[in-house]
Amino acid sequence: MKTKNIISEPIIEAASEISISSSSGPGPISDLIRQMIAQLGEDPSREGLRRTPERFEKALRYLTSGYRQDPEKLLNGAMFSVCYDEMVVVKDIEVYSLCEHHLLPFFGKCHVAYIPNKKVVGLSKIARLVNMYARRLQIQERLTSQIAQTISDKLSPQGVGVIIEARHLCMVMRGVEKQHSAAVTSAMLGVFRENKQTRDEFLSLVKAAK
Repeated sequence: MKTKNIISEPIIEAASEISISSSSGPGPISDLIRQMIAQLGEDPSREGLRRTPERFEKALRYLTSGYRQDPEKLLNGAMFSVCYDEMVVVKDIEVYSLCEHHLLPFFGKCHVAYIPNKKVVGLSKIARLVNMYARRLQIQERLTSQIAQTISDKLSPQGVGVIIEARHLCMVMRGVEKQHSAAVTSAMLGVFRENKQTRDEFLSLVKAAK
């Protein structure tokens, strides 16, 4: 391959562009958090904690807003017919998600590549797709495969590669308490799985300029 598009992120998504349902106001979640604070031995009515349940609910609804987004709607209108069959790489997309086992954050970077098959997608949509799946209760392995599979299903490219490098607070601030540990997961579909040269090129581009 002689040419390729390489875009380095992060792309910052405006909060106003995220669709959050009308149920995002204070409700049962804040009531449960108030009870939880009391069960922990604190006074939920003291000044510093008085509005914490509502703040927590608002934050949690935002961090799980991906459940209220549809990849079909997210990508529609941004797919274009183009005579281009070289690798497209969007690297260093910042990822913030919640581990479904402990509800603690994991965060890092996602690198996405695909080889078009007469169709490309707007580059910012790739970052938005990553955000959509990250803003759910997740495990890193499933997040990686969901991003790759959705791009494969919607674009029908020759192949897709996704790599996520992330640190998990459930390993850093509790449990084994390994401060410098990181997890790396990958999903390779189509020519990225079948062709070692293509896979190696993607890996070299991800590592470049680090």
